[in-house]
Amino acid sequence: MFQQQHLLGIAPLNPAEITAILDRAEQFVDQSRSGSKHSEQLTGLTQINMFFENSTRTQASFEIAGKRLGADVMNMAMQASSIKKGETLIDTALTLNAMHPDLLVVRHPNSGAVNLLSQKVNCAVLNAGDGRHEHPTQALLDALTIRRRKGRLRRLTIAICGDIAHSRVARSNIILLGKMENRVRLVGPRTLMPPGIEKFGVEVTDDMAAGLADADVVMMLRLQRERMDGGFIPSEREYFHRFGLNAEKLGHAKPDAIVMHPGPMNRGVEIDGEIADDINRSVIQEQVEMGVAVRMAAMDLLVEARRNAM
Repeated sequence: MFQQQHLLGIAPLNPAEITAILDRAEQFVDQSRSGSKHSEQLTGLTQINMFFENSTRTQASFEIAGKRLGADVMNMAMQASSIKKGETLIDTALTLNAMHPDLLVVRHPNSGAVNLLSQKVNCAVLNAGDGRHEHPTQALLDALTIRRRKGRLRRLTIAICGDIAHSRVARSNIILLGKMENRVRLVGPRTLMPPGIEKFGVEVTDDMAAGLADADVVMMLRLQRERMDGGFIPSEREYFHRFGLNAEKLGHAKPDAIVMHPGPMNRGVEIDGEIADDINRSVIQEQVEMGVAVRMAAMDLLVEARRNAM
């Protein structure tokens, strides 16, 4: 069911492979909640985490996932690496090859950098976010959270709200949810919508009431100011007034709609604190838990697929 050699994005995956990752992740959710969190699938294998951008949740999640599977996990401090001294990404790949890693987890500020590394190293590569391109494991953990809460991952109405233009999370979710036959609405100011986004088969609106109408899932996104060059919004106060999620706006969604956010949250900008902490509607903490299970599943399946290909 799963034959990929790398996990570079959602785009190369078919629905059966997406389902295979989610099903395997379900097993790891049960394992992580049990008395014994550790297993031996990756015992004797080496996992290297290379984060060229700062990350807390994703890096910690991959590290915990690898250790729970029994891997030897090494975090490379890229801020002090040879790349900062002028070494090229290809030279770094050649250096890594000499270390004989089995799994390479990479976050990079440039779209396509992770794909380039995958062509130069002799191991499985997992994309932990590259530029504005993709963040596949975030979309997969979101999908697992939705499936567990709603009982299915098909024919749902899902509103993705906020900074679509700068979000690799949005791109990966749009692709995954489309593959699984869901209705996806993108909600946000026109200045934060990428040109030609309609070609992905999504609905686009700058009206929160219309975008959230009868939605099963409301997924809020962070304003990514570090990727903005210019005035995309008049002010944070005005942005929250029009596009921040509060009880009034959430009232347009279905009564049992769940609220998601990939984190980190800007309370009072993208989402009201009371909504973020509502244990009946918010699944934000559950997303964090599902992240470890999904990353365990992805690494386990990649190693399995590469062994089967030998």
